[in-house]
Amino acid sequence: MKLRLVPQLSQKLIMTPQLQQAIKLLQLSRLELQQSLTQHLLENPLLDEMQSDVDEGESLINEEKVDASPSLEGQDRSDVAVETREEQGSPEEFSAAGWEEYFGRDRRSGESAYSTAQDEFPSYEQTVAKATSLEEHLLWQLSLSGLGDREKELGRLIIGNLDDDGYLRIPLAEVVAGTGFTEPEVDSVLKDIQTFDPTGVGARDLPECLLLQLGHLGRNPFGSLGSPPGALKGSVIESIVLHHLKDLEKKQYAKVAKALNVTVEEVFQATKIIGELEPKPGRPFANTQNYVIVPDVFVVKNEGEWVVLLNDDGLPRMRISPYYKQLISSGEGGTPETKAYMDEKLRAAQWVIRSIEQRNRTIVKVVSSIVKFQEQFFDRGVQYLKPLVLKQVAEDIGMHESTISRVTANKYMYCPQGMLELKFFFNAGLQRADEPSGMHSSVSVRDMIKTMVAEEDAKRPLKDEEIAARLRKQGVLIARRTVAKYRAELNIPSASQRKRFF
Repeated sequence: MKLRLVPQLSQKLIMTPQLQQAIKLLQLSRLELQQSLTQHLLENPLLDEMQSDVDEGESLINEEKVDASPSLEGQDRSDVAVETREEQGSPEEFSAAGWEEYFGRDRRSGESAYSTAQDEFPSYEQTVAKATSLEEHLLWQLSLSGLGDREKELGRLIIGNLDDDGYLRIPLAEVVAGTGFTEPEVDSVLKDIQTFDPTGVGARDLPECLLLQLGHLGRNPFGSLGSPPGALKGSVIESIVLHHLKDLEKKQYAKVAKALNVTVEEVFQATKIIGELEPKPGRPFANTQNYVIVPDVFVVKNEGEWVVLLNDDGLPRMRISPYYKQLISSGEGGTPETKAYMDEKLRAAQWVIRSIEQRNRTIVKVVSSIVKFQEQFFDRGVQYLKPLVLKQVAEDIGMHESTISRVTANKYMYCPQGMLELKFFFNAGLQRADEPSGMHSSVSVRDMIKTMVAEEDAKRPLKDEEIAARLRKQGVLIARRTVAKYRAELNIPSASQRKRFF
């Protein structure tokens, strides 16, 4: 048998670099897209950021003419040059006005007239006040204390080992490891730090933290059960804090009362005091900075119809640089290597601009389809949110499910219902009891469970089976274990933990 070459036709999908770039831009969040576009502007000299005062109509006409010819290599550059001169004037006119327009006046010349009022004010980041951290707050108190230099140095070491909750989770031996301090010295300075604000800071566990706060309140948690009646409350609190916190969490008040040989009423009174304490002293100093989310699209109602508006505010608006465009069209690109480089960068710039336009069109199409499926939600609220999967939107707009997944990842919509992630609209469904072919959205069912728990009697909280029974009366076919699952996802404790006796 002889070996020979046989020609054969076949088809296969190839991921070109341009297609990979389009897919990558499609799944980027708004912040990542802004960073990516800024990087393209830095790396590609033929990309130019369009200023706000540029005539948009003229820019669009220029871009269409450039996009009509993916490459200028095979064209007669003299013809393109004539067309460009007719539109933009002579090279002398461009030289006189173009450089100042596209590259700006050189600020190194020292002309004060170029500075604007914006340059005279600090940026937004410079005007935002920084919250004081727990470590800074404790170090400030340490500097004002009457401790010596050696004790202050050890105090800074201890404060640096506190966690965000204000606890010293590591042993004292580990604190002084590799230093010249001793454990008795650490213990002495730690007691001084435990007198700082916030009360309870520097504790090594939860019972010690609570006892420090009780001591600050003037209670006597170190009394004995045989103390006079005035100190009995303190002894009950101490015993509960040291030995019965688990029982207290489970609301087993009778068990605690029997173990301490006191009445249930006394346990209730002690529980009220413990409930007012702060188990995490460092909580007020936690980083609670809220990050602003900029929506990718707006959904508004116009003349009775929901309209999707793309939000391009803050994103660089790019175009082909007119200077380099005229340089290429005039045939003055320099050496062949320079011309090849500029042609390559021109194609890359065109692909970036096209990818951004395609990304914007795809996002608008996907969101418009979501609005069509969830129109009742936008009109009437979360109770009317319908079950929706990626396949439904993909079939509606003629795209693949993976494309829909990329579009909806890390992107947000602002609508009358608030700021919502696009993934919010895709959820499973539960069968309706009154309509076998109908479905309830899992999001709306979670909202119903949350409402029931908020309106329940604290002394007789609803059990999961009771919530399931109420939902079935409202037309939702749901099992008890599904209620327990949704309740856990909403961070709602069980009925025994929600129960209140006073």
